Amino acid sequence: MKPTKLYCEIFGHNYKMTKKVTNHVKEYTCKCCKKQLTTSSTGRLIELTEKRQEINSALERIYNSRTLRLQQKLVSSSIY
Repeated sequence: MKPTKLYCEIFGHNYKMTKKVTNHVKEYTCKCCKKQLTTSSTGRLIELTEKRQEINSALERIYNSRTLRLQQKLVSSSIY
């Protein structure tokens, strides 16, 4: 067993947020063993699989386009 995995087994993981997908969905990575987690639809942390990475990418695209559209709408409505 690698020393970093042994550390996580004994003391627990040391997660750091690595990506903010939306205000409610984030991705985390353990600084020691590089295990990746994401936020589920219920708000719990679950393992970040390839399928969930695809879902998060699609969710991020939708979220960013919606946010941009709302910002443009606010700017155009404040002009009038």
